[in-house]
Amino acid sequence: MTPDLAEKLGGRGAWVGADRRLLSRALAKGLFARAFKQEARAPENLIDSIEAALEKRALDALGLARRTGEAVLGFDQVKDVLARGKASVLLSASDAADDGREKLSRLGKELFQYRGFSSAAMSAAFGREGVKHAALLKGAAADRFKREALRLEGVRTAGD
Repeated sequence: MTPDLAEKLGGRGAWVGADRRLLSRALAKGLFARAFKQEARAPENLIDSIEAALEKRALDALGLARRTGEAVLGFDQVKDVLARGKASVLLSASDAADDGREKLSRLGKELFQYRGFSSAAMSAAFGREGVKHAALLKGAAADRFKREALRLEGVRTAGD
C-alpha cells in the first residue's frame, strides 16, 4: 500500500481525507481491504510516514516559492508586502518571538497564516539562515503551499 500524496498514481485507489482520525479508523476497521476488495496490510507507521511526507511537500512548496521569486523573507520585508496587500500567505516560525509574530499577524489578519514550522525548518526550505518570518506573494506557489499545509495540519492535529 502506497500513499498517493501527489494524486497521480495509476490503478485502483482508496481515498481517505488528510485527517488523522479518519486514517486511524480506516486502519483499525480494515477499510482499505474493503475498498480494494482484497487483503491490504498497512505498515505500522503509515500515518507517521504520511505526516512526514506531507511536511516535506509543504516545505518543498516553500522552496519553490523562493526559487520563483514569490517568497519574501525577513520581518521588515514581510511587513512591507503585507502593508501593500501583495501577500497571500503569512508564515511565522513556531519559535519566533511573540511580539514580532503578533505585529505581523495583525497586519495580515485576513491572510492564510501558518506557524507550523520551526525557524530551522523554514531556513532549510528557503535556503537562508535564521528565517523567522516569511510571506508568499499571491499566485500559484502560495496556493500550492496552502493546500499542502492544510493537508499536513489535518494529519498532525486531527487525532490529538
